[in-house]
Amino acid sequence: MRLRFQRSLDDLKEKLLVMAGMAEQSIQRAVEAYRTRDLSICDLVDHGELAINRFEREIDQMALDLLAMEQPMAIDLRFILAVIKINADLERVGDSATSICDRVRDLQAFPVADLPVDTPKMASLAAAMVRKALQAFIEADASVAESVLSMDDNVDKLNDTAYFTLLNLMKAQPELAPQALNAIMISRSLERVADHATNIAEDVIFWVRGADVRHHSLNSESQSA
Repeated sequence: MRLRFQRSLDDLKEKLLVMAGMAEQSIQRAVEAYRTRDLSICDLVDHGELAINRFEREIDQMALDLLAMEQPMAIDLRFILAVIKINADLERVGDSATSICDRVRDLQAFPVADLPVDTPKMASLAAAMVRKALQAFIEADASVAESVLSMDDNVDKLNDTAYFTLLNLMKAQPELAPQALNAIMISRSLERVADHATNIAEDVIFWVRGADVRHHSLNSESQSA
């Protein structure tokens, strides 16, 4: 009985990792589409989003079936709950990729502008957070997951810098407002990807240690009160 259950857990983990690879690829493709203005890449992202949505439904059903049939306890229960939450975050990473491609399509109506923001660096950091959060999941390593949480501040700072830089640019050069507004939206999408990576890392910590580290800033406030 236990061997069969363990195989089901392994199958669930393997399917989630396949979906994770697809979500990460979607973000990489979306940023490449923005860099090159290549709409054929956006078509690939849209096609990939359909597959990600299908995987999300299948993984949720597998997890719910295991909860209903096996009634797991302790770390096995936490694992399945973590998978359900990580599954939702990966689907939203895919949504962020399609949002970036929507902006790329909007930009086709305007000349290419050399905007003073480092979108590739932000994309690289956000993608690195997703990869590291998934590494923590694969290795069941809460310490690796903790390192992801500290990376989020860097992406937030880049997003803030992009917002204010582009806002000032629009004031100085109103003719670049459409390009700058789309760049702000893309920066916001990448910031959300980093947030989803943070959520995944928090779910890994919950699974491995049984500790809820969400809203850690609130916990810090309560400890200092």
